[in-house]
Amino acid sequence: MAEIVLSVRNLRKSLGALTVTDNVSLDLRAGEIHALIGPNGAGKTTLIHQIAGTARQDGGSIAFLDRDIGNLGVAERARLGLGRSFQVSSLAPEFSALRNVMLAVQSQQGSSLRLFRPVMRDSSLTEPAMKLLDRVGLADRAHVAAEELSHGERRRLEVAMTLALRPKAFLFDEPMAGMGPEGSKSLTGLLQELRQEAPILLVEHDMDAVFALADRVSVLVYGRVVASGSVSDIRSNAEVRRAYFGEHV
Repeated sequence: MAEIVLSVRNLRKSLGALTVTDNVSLDLRAGEIHALIGPNGAGKTTLIHQIAGTARQDGGSIAFLDRDIGNLGVAERARLGLGRSFQVSSLAPEFSALRNVMLAVQSQQGSSLRLFRPVMRDSSLTEPAMKLLDRVGLADRAHVAAEELSHGERRRLEVAMTLALRPKAFLFDEPMAGMGPEGSKSLTGLLQELRQEAPILLVEHDMDAVFALADRVSVLVYGRVVASGSVSDIRSNAEVRRAYFGEHV
């Protein structure tokens, strides 16, 4: 069995009287895509927030590469290699695609922005940033402002920025959101490539993408994992079909 890279055990979180994470346990193994699905309000994004460190759990544990990270901040988890995709709202809209990726490269290098020479002439930033843009198919859009990119292109820009951090695991929260069929198909192909670099925990509503990509699927309903298994296991699970697909079986 493949090495466990990320392990979540008995995670709990409440918001007032509402339990949003109810003793959730799951893991992410080397080389795989583990999809997390569930109806709206199931607690998927809140779970991702806890794993990434933007929200603290009330109980349970999170281990990454055999290290307990439950008390670490977002930046510390990122430095260890836990790469959460940047959200579109986190992009600097007035900056070019290239400069956005350069900022991510700079943060990975751990040094301050270059103050004594023009940043756009700094090859230690521009060269790796251009390679990342080429990898996600945006090399010809390098000098276009992020705000002028299409929705799908901005999603690819997020991926390039995440790759700049050299992650050992990816957390993707609905990367297909707002995309048409062609955009989803293209990004699905990119995620297939990325799994060779690091495993992916994927929250996604596009079921065609989930079933095309996932090695395993966990289903979250009202903050609780109700099923976990292969795509065929999930397709045939009666409780999942009732809770998620609205089928009466």
